[in-house]
Amino acid sequence: MINGIINIYKEKGFTSHDVVAKLRSITKQKKIGHTGTLDPDAEGVLPVCFGKATRLCDMLTDKNKTYETVLLLGKSTDTQDITGTVLEECDTDRLTEEAVKACILGYEGEYEQLPPMYSALKVNGKKLYELAREGIEVERKTRKVIIFQIEILEMRLPRVHMRVSCSKGTYIRTLCHDIGKELGCGGCMESLLRTRVGKFELQDSHRLEEIAGLQESGSLGSVLVPVDAMFSEQKAVLLLPEYDRLAYNGNVIPKSGIKTDLHFADGEQVRIYDSKNTFTGIFRYSGRPGSFRPEKMFYDPES
Repeated sequence: MINGIINIYKEKGFTSHDVVAKLRSITKQKKIGHTGTLDPDAEGVLPVCFGKATRLCDMLTDKNKTYETVLLLGKSTDTQDITGTVLEECDTDRLTEEAVKACILGYEGEYEQLPPMYSALKVNGKKLYELAREGIEVERKTRKVIIFQIEILEMRLPRVHMRVSCSKGTYIRTLCHDIGKELGCGGCMESLLRTRVGKFELQDSHRLEEIAGLQESGSLGSVLVPVDAMFSEQKAVLLLPEYDRLAYNGNVIPKSGIKTDLHFADGEQVRIYDSKNTFTGIFRYSGRPGSFRPEKMFYDPES
């Protein structure tokens, strides 16, 4: 079984689920999961987890992200992007670059965002976009997101090309919509490219065609990121042989059961490896009893 993460470049026309289906066909492996949806017309970084790395899907979904987007001012749509039905068009001749820049940069920081109806969020077990397609609009609550930075890469009104670094759960098309609304002319997202998810960067991503070639040549491991690489900031702890089985079963490990001579702070997370240097899981150190308690296990006897 393949275990690890591959940084996939999701191309236009595919959903995140399509990418997983393609990878299942390429690798002949069922246990694969993606780390967050990208709209079919969006493209860019989509980390995909294989085997025991699927336990990381939620963690990677929670990572901060960076996008490049083109905001088109003067046009509002029902989906908040260029693919939707146009609701209103407005002349933008009165806009100045200074006013547009000031408005855009004003969104840096914490920001209460209303999730769009055309989204995968669920209400009473049904996805919002399914309700929207039926012509049903339901009440949604705003939620706090963080825009860490907005860089304006090019401005040729009515279009603004910008780079946005943001927290999880941020809808870039809603950001575009809100900027247009504040400027009084409306706005929508014309294009979207995700350039970063946590540690995964655009320049290191791989298209499905490339993955198929690597699989065929037996070289897929060259682009596979090991599970423990996602925890590189935590200290590595090696066990004595007699404590391997305790770790495999997710039991508490006493400090006397490790080979590693390191100091640990109370509550510190560490990477536990068995005596043969196989990554077992993430444990948390408790100083008072002097032991390590399991938090997330990755040991698989069949892998």
